[in-house]
Amino acid sequence: MGAIFAAAGSAVGLGNVWRFPMEVGNNGGAVFILIYLLCILLIGIPVMVCEFVIGRHTQTNMIEAFRRLAPGRWWRIIGVLGIFVAFIILSYYIVVSGWTLYYTYSSFRGMLMDKGCDYGAFFNGYVSNPWLSVLSAMLFMVMVHIVVARGVRGGIEKCSKIMMPMLLLIIALLVLCAFSMPGIDKGLTFMLKPDFSKVTVSTVLSAMGQAFYSLSLAMGCLCTYASYFGPKTRLVSSALSVSSIDTFVAVLSGFIIFPAVFSVPGVDADAGPGLVFQTLPYVFNMAFEGVPLLGYLFSGLFYILLFLAALTSSISLHEAVTAYVHENWCMSRHRAALLVSVGTMSLGVFCCLSFGVLGDVTLFGMTVFDLFDSFSSKVMLPVGGILIAIFVGWYLNRDLVYMEVTNNGTLSGRFFGLLFFLIRWVAPLAICTLFVKGIVEMF
Repeated sequence: MGAIFAAAGSAVGLGNVWRFPMEVGNNGGAVFILIYLLCILLIGIPVMVCEFVIGRHTQTNMIEAFRRLAPGRWWRIIGVLGIFVAFIILSYYIVVSGWTLYYTYSSFRGMLMDKGCDYGAFFNGYVSNPWLSVLSAMLFMVMVHIVVARGVRGGIEKCSKIMMPMLLLIIALLVLCAFSMPGIDKGLTFMLKPDFSKVTVSTVLSAMGQAFYSLSLAMGCLCTYASYFGPKTRLVSSALSVSSIDTFVAVLSGFIIFPAVFSVPGVDADAGPGLVFQTLPYVFNMAFEGVPLLGYLFSGLFYILLFLAALTSSISLHEAVTAYVHENWCMSRHRAALLVSVGTMSLGVFCCLSFGVLGDVTLFGMTVFDLFDSFSSKVMLPVGGILIAIFVGWYLNRDLVYMEVTNNGTLSGRFFGLLFFLIRWVAPLAICTLFVKGIVEMF
């Protein structure tokens, strides 16, 4: 249970509570969710199983895992890419995570329940303040560091057993509150009644990208956590459990947000990236205008949820890099964790300042934050996913994969042929289209 909660915590993050509702709103609601679920089944779970196979079989970090499975060959680059992308993502991820920390604080202080507040100006004023935004990111990084430095069992697993049930409890409470809103009928229709006329190639590719990003694939996190799995851990069942928890959180986040959005006239479901930090405070304020105490509580719980989701994912990204430094650089865990924390925070400062004093500093027309985000999500992650699927599907001995998936033949291998087909053919080809889309969007 601890292993599954830790892996689920890796998958559940801002991609679920922030990015998923935004994508649903921009891509037609229920029909996007259906395509997303299909992408999880056909691409997400097979690639996750690949990472579990590599991690559990080698019982080591991602770079060393590929070195052991393919000695002296260039496949080791996949591990290097995974650790590097985890480091880069964590560097800008802690910036947005710092926002969740500040908004949680602001919410409980009542700063977000002021009817006269200009929430767009509030957000822009905060992110452009170099001291406030950097301090928020640093405080968040300290929390992550403390958990990772305490080790797998004493830190990560222990915190996951507390934070994941807490996260699910908050979601349940918020969904109950959402069902009391006047916009619940429109929200449910938007989430549950698919309009297939809205299906486009862009919708399918967006759903595929969301599934890939949401499950934390090719970031080194799942492979690292799988190295802590015991011999009796069922890899396919674990992948299904992690994917189910991840999808459950994402979909329920939509059930929390859209009834609130449809309760306020003039607010659109496709509000885009500003939905969570600029639109929702206004929505919460107006939706609970008659019961301000309930709006105060709803807003506070929502940003705690966002903070917890950011924390669990950040811990997994940190652990992926820390495990490599700890095992391969002959450092104690505390020193390895400190080195990773200082390194990511150093880059994170530049990402923070790209919303203010460094806003005019661009490369390829993008700020530091946007460059890190685009290059990692649109280039490095898809490349890593393609290579992992090819490595397991074409390079590794099929019998080795079969024995890992069936726990040395003690479990049924009835659907192994289908799973292996998805790993060999469907996943690489599908992720390749995602990679091409990302390159086109960047350049």
